[in-house]
Amino acid sequence: MSPASDAPGGILADEDGSAVVEFVLVGLLLTALTLGVLQLGLAAYVRNVVHDAAFAGAHHAGLADTTLAEGVDRARELIRRAVGEAYATDVAAAERPDATVEVVVRAPLPIVGLWGVGGTMEVRAHAPAESLD
Repeated sequence: MSPASDAPGGILADEDGSAVVEFVLVGLLLTALTLGVLQLGLAAYVRNVVHDAAFAGAHHAGLADTTLAEGVDRARELIRRAVGEAYATDVAAAERPDATVEVVVRAPLPIVGLWGVGGTMEVRAHAPAESLD
């Protein structure tokens, strides 16, 4: 038998310092898991903010005395105030043949914090178009 065996006096039986290594490994794993859950929550929040802003813009553009451009401006302003300028750059509105207004927002999906890849999230919102007729 070699001295490195797991005999009572062998090297493998010595566990000095193993608690520190276990703490670091478990701590890193829990930190990564916590940051992942927080990032997922942030991505869901950003998506909900963008969707709500698109809906508010579609509703505003669908009013009888407003234009599509005013609806786009409304959606951009709401997004800009909530999550930042980078998410409000690609907003478009159009009237559909079924008498509704559609607002489309293309924004980055946040990958690390609020930084993300541009144009990876597309949100569409519809609202009925009013008329004075």
